Amino acid sequence: MKNYDFKKIIEWLGVILKCPICGTKYNLAKTKVLESEQNEIFNEAHILIHSDCAKCKSSVMFNVEIRGPEVFSVGMVTDLTGTDSAKFQKLGPIHANEIIGIHKALKEFKGDFITSFTQK
Repeated sequence: MKNYDFKKIIEWLGVILKCPICGTKYNLAKTKVLESEQNEIFNEAHILIHSDCAKCKSSVMFNVEIRGPEVFSVGMVTDLTGTDSAKFQKLGPIHANEIIGIHKALKEFKGDFITSFTQK
């Protein structure tokens, strides 16, 4: 059973991955692991990483899946900061009733933000 060293994986990603906006290599100091898990029985691991580009300040989240000898990585440009990502990760999923409530509120919205956000 293999135990993955996530720090080495992030170092490896820092060498091969570049910012999709400006092409600059990622700085490990600006990279944060948001979530990681391992399944030693199946020799698999999953890592969710957030990184900010030191040059253009864009943010990217990477999902890295390791399945035996194979490594899969998908990156996504985001407007979330590392702090935002950690905060939203702790929140639960949005429920259907919340979406319906937002839909109703937007349907009744008259364009006056001050009145809408002032407590009644």
